[in-house]
Amino acid sequence: MPAPHMASEPATHLLVPFASASDPACRAALPDLPLPHLTALLAGLQPAHTDAGTDHSLSAPHERALAHSIGLLRSDGSAYPDGLLPWAAAQSRTPELPQAWFTPCHFQVGMEQVSLLPGDQLGLTDEHARPLFDALAPYCAEDGIALRYESATRWHASGEVLRGIACASLDRVGGRSVEAWMTDSTANPAGGQLLKRLQSEAQMLFYTHPVFDAREAQRLHPVNGFWLSGAGALDHPTPLLPAPWMPDGLRSAALQADWPRWKDAWAALDSREIKDLLERARRGEPVTLSLCGERAAQRFTSAPRGAMVRAGRLLKNLLGRAPAWKTLETL
Repeated sequence: MPAPHMASEPATHLLVPFASASDPACRAALPDLPLPHLTALLAGLQPAHTDAGTDHSLSAPHERALAHSIGLLRSDGSAYPDGLLPWAAAQSRTPELPQAWFTPCHFQVGMEQVSLLPGDQLGLTDEHARPLFDALAPYCAEDGIALRYESATRWHASGEVLRGIACASLDRVGGRSVEAWMTDSTANPAGGQLLKRLQSEAQMLFYTHPVFDAREAQRLHPVNGFWLSGAGALDHPTPLLPAPWMPDGLRSAALQADWPRWKDAWAALDSREIKDLLERARRGEPVTLSLCGERAAQRFTSAPRGAMVRAGRLLKNLLGRAPAWKTLETL
């Protein structure tokens, strides 16, 4: 996912995707982040939950944190397995039916790897996306998949073949080698093979489509395939809670490996949203902060008032506040 576009609530819970990233250039930039408001806010909050994963999981930490926050859980109360968060179904009116997102993209073939550029990095508009959608939809229908045009960069798919398909989110694979994220779905191997064949057919179909030549003539990356994400169905009807406040500046910069812009986005976030959350916390309002990297996510909440808390804060003041980047380094 890319992260789901869901309505936000007032800033009592701030969920920060790509607060840190695995790229060495990002890790090197962390000590240069002053972030005074984040440092002060962390000093007044207490750790509530740590989601310790790896940077190879199919579902990104901020997606898992978002799912937990809005109550996107299985019928037994457990989390959906890695790669099986049914985002497309969760945002539909028929969540019990298997659904997914098809994202038109550009597969860039290099000397040693094939990397992916998603539609939102291709400058893709309806002029080029709609004819490609119209060409692919009949092929999908033959395989029992109903394709609906949602936007130039997101096509909605539905069909039984999409049930139990584990897939990597775009926030995992965007700008990277796709080999590490091409998985076989053990829950639905037949569906997985069908979708791989459909992806191969789409590559050939798009390559011979007039839009391919039109984009090359305009010196734009051609669309030569699609990526599947957010597949599956909810195993029980459940009302979802309002989504937390999710700023997109860090995520947008990180997905394009633009670390100077990422640092600027952190400075802006610290001076606005983080400062606002700090002021709320100082007024005694309950607040929640979720910091998500590519390996792990940490959730912090307002500390209860009491003698033990006051003693802990006094100790923090005596020892000095740890700079915020130390926390970001653990994500």
